[in-house]
Amino acid sequence: MNGLTHLDEQGKARMVDVGGKVETQRVAIASGRITMSPAALAAIRDGTVPKGDVLAAARIAGIMAAKKTAELIPLCHPLALDAVTVDFALENDGLRATVTASLTGRTGVEMEALTAVSVALLTVYDMAKAVDKSMVIGEVRLIEKRGGKSGHWRAAD
Repeated sequence: MNGLTHLDEQGKARMVDVGGKVETQRVAIASGRITMSPAALAAIRDGTVPKGDVLAAARIAGIMAAKKTAELIPLCHPLALDAVTVDFALENDGLRATVTASLTGRTGVEMEALTAVSVALLTVYDMAKAVDKSMVIGEVRLIEKRGGKSGHWRAAD
């Protein structure tokens, strides 16, 4: 065995067999941000973006993305998520998206949380690009995960 969980003995890609693992409560929190002009931030805050309610659309897009992660990331297991929340915080030069995904299952939900953050931020860009095409998406990362064999993990700030 090569020690890599997504490769078999011959080095071929495979989906990890989680059938024998115990189901546990699992939670993942991911975050990312999008920087933008003061005009774009004000339009989002004030609800005057021509395409409509940016944060409502981005919230729904993030939830949908979490549910479709296994269709986008080749070796992810399809998961029956218990909950996904997408929250936004306005900051001085943009906004931050934070996603919490949870389930009771045999594998973690880190990829679902990261995918949801990414798609939520891409949706913000799409909705507000008429106001500011120079927005920059970044800092997408896992903040915390709980559950499973590896237990609790939290990113160093």
